[in-house]
Amino acid sequence: MEDSKFAVYSFIACILFLGVNGESPYRFFTLKVTHGDIYPLGVKQKGILINGQFPGPTIDAVTNDNLIIHVYNYLNVPFLISWNGVQQRRNSWQDGVLGTNCPIRPGKNFTYVLQVKDQIGTFFYFPSLLFHKAAGGYGSIRIWSRPKIPVPFPTPAGDFTVLAGDWYKRNHYVLRRYLESGHSLPFPDGLVINGRGWNGYTFTVDPGRTYRFRVSNVGISTSINFRIQSHKLKLIEVEGSHTIQNTYHSFDIHLGQSYSFLVTADQASQDYYVVATSRFTPRVLTTTAILHYSNSRKGVSGPIPWAPTFQIAPSLMQARSIRWNLTASGPRPNPQGSYHYGMITPSRTIMLANSAPYINGKQRYAVNGVSYVPPDTPLKLADYFKIRGVFNLGSIPTRPPSGNNAYLRTSVMAADFREYVEIVFQNWENTVQSWHIDGYSFFIVGMDGGQWTPDSRRSYNLRDAVSRCTTQVYPRSWTAIYMALDNVGMWNIRSENWARQYLGQQFYLRVYSPANSWRDEYPIPKHALLCGRARGRRTRPL
Repeated sequence: MEDSKFAVYSFIACILFLGVNGESPYRFFTLKVTHGDIYPLGVKQKGILINGQFPGPTIDAVTNDNLIIHVYNYLNVPFLISWNGVQQRRNSWQDGVLGTNCPIRPGKNFTYVLQVKDQIGTFFYFPSLLFHKAAGGYGSIRIWSRPKIPVPFPTPAGDFTVLAGDWYKRNHYVLRRYLESGHSLPFPDGLVINGRGWNGYTFTVDPGRTYRFRVSNVGISTSINFRIQSHKLKLIEVEGSHTIQNTYHSFDIHLGQSYSFLVTADQASQDYYVVATSRFTPRVLTTTAILHYSNSRKGVSGPIPWAPTFQIAPSLMQARSIRWNLTASGPRPNPQGSYHYGMITPSRTIMLANSAPYINGKQRYAVNGVSYVPPDTPLKLADYFKIRGVFNLGSIPTRPPSGNNAYLRTSVMAADFREYVEIVFQNWENTVQSWHIDGYSFFIVGMDGGQWTPDSRRSYNLRDAVSRCTTQVYPRSWTAIYMALDNVGMWNIRSENWARQYLGQQFYLRVYSPANSWRDEYPIPKHALLCGRARGRRTRPL
């Protein structure tokens, strides 16, 4: 490990670097990354543990807190960790993806210094390198409101994390070889809830009390449906946005998405199924956990409650029912609805179409005909040090090409600070897509079947669309978002289907400000790892 004296000096540099946030508390975390035996589906596997746990420990923070996260890599391969939904305001240096950060080498450590600026809500962290996500290494992030900021629901009696998703019995490096040899992944072997299979996890509640369930789909391949036998789900939050509190019997959660529900223990005192099933799959996968009433003497019984399986229409209707709570406070005391996103005219439209081409005889995935290839040097470092030949701006078009040709390239799209853009995700494939944008939340103004056209804007919700960081696009359909480019940096736009992401369905958006000011973007961290063609260069003085 690095010399402890250097680590202290680096931390002091971090404090100076974030001095403008000195009024906000600092929270310190240590994440030790190791291999270990895990048995999610009853079969011994080589998993990735965080502090000896799978899933990893929860990271708790309050709006505007500064997080000092020491990550120690005890694996025998490089490692990176990213923070799904944490916006890294002015600070893509800490995003933890290969386009912004050098990997943490085996036996080494790195300290992430980030701030959860103007954020609340439910998110998660995950390993972003070498298909490690299929081996675990993920955990929950909970960002709580500041004490004086009103929250639009009574304080729950408890707060439960549900990290659910598909799982493979094959080890992650075997799955990676499938992809690298040009093949698609096989069908998942099952689903897990908090790292465990059928009835492997228990949530204990007291009768008559109400609890918050924070549910994230941390899988790599499939959408899921979440429900609790005989209980209703009251939606209260979506990836940092308070919502209109609609009630549901079951809820679709697509790859990379996070939701919060209130659940009241208002049924007879016994045990009930907590259920996750796969959506839009040729064979329905099912797993369960247990909702245990504290005074229960009766185990789970009866059939698992029904939910849609392959039907798209109810999922689309449900997605459209999610609305922003205009009168609730977000991370700040002013109402969420005081930002009138629908009254701003976008400066341009970007259309992004996914595809699944074969290139050089191998399965790849692409955006606008470009299948992303990672460079030998992180894009952010190449941009900062002005290293030629790593990437070219405009290497991905802002609209799909007319032909079916696809090619390999390190794709980076140019954008200007403070632009306000409309982005349309067009999906002509027969599978559900899930898209995530690092560094931002965006407003989902519309989604429907078929081809998007300018006339589609007539159906947009320009009043109370929810703001979030991950959205689904249904088969042969489109989804449109509005997004203010108010965060300078190099930001990853990717598929949350991890095979598609790994084989090229991603690119980077370079949001640029010519001011070269700390007001717009923090400087390179003194302790930044340097690799590739940036190795041997100097970051900056203390």
